[in-house]
Amino acid sequence: MTSKKTALITGASRGLGFSLAESLAKKGWNLLINARNANQLFSAKNRLGELTKVIAIAGDIRDEIHLLQLAEALEKNQWSIDLLVNNASALGVSPMPRLLDHPIDDLHVVLHTNMIAPISILQKVKPYLNANARIINVSSDAGAEAYESWGAYGGSKAGLDHMTAILGKENPEYNFYSFDPGDMRTEMLQAAFPGMDITDRPLPTEHAVPAMIHLIEGVFPSGRYTARSFKKQTA
Repeated sequence: MTSKKTALITGASRGLGFSLAESLAKKGWNLLINARNANQLFSAKNRLGELTKVIAIAGDIRDEIHLLQLAEALEKNQWSIDLLVNNASALGVSPMPRLLDHPIDDLHVVLHTNMIAPISILQKVKPYLNANARIINVSSDAGAEAYESWGAYGGSKAGLDHMTAILGKENPEYNFYSFDPGDMRTEMLQAAFPGMDITDRPLPTEHAVPAMIHLIEGVFPSGRYTARSFKKQTA
């Protein structure tokens, strides 16, 4: 059994997921990471592997067999989890349509990825959660505000926020956080606004990751937090 802290981060091949993984790797955390794109995940593993022990398993979090593979990796390596970050998300078709025009098949993908899969992965890895483990479900301001054409994604994040709050009440031995990172210069934001110049948006490393580290290392009750709420403390 390792004495090092261990984090499981989904969607960790790029963007916020990779940036957080890199920050934790520099602090010596063991990492179990996943992403859909195997090539991108392999590249991320190589970069992170120069800093710490990394296990990378490519797959879609909607795939129950893939989630069981993540749990199996924990058992095989005798790792227990101090931190689970449900970061993998689906935006949906781009440009994003209004709800009454949204393809139902795609709606299933968004809701499954953003709401159902985080619950399913928790069910699979619960036996490996350490006491006082922290679970961060990455949310969005679209889950708190009603934006036209953001119905699928925003609705899924609103549902995730509510389920996170319920999980916190049902499992007081752990810390459950919804975390809104704010706008970031990522591929997902670019997909949400195709053709728009997003270079004025901050990189994940500028505000979101420092805020998440503050949430991970501090003492906070279960609840919903935003990167903006930590901005003064992490500046």
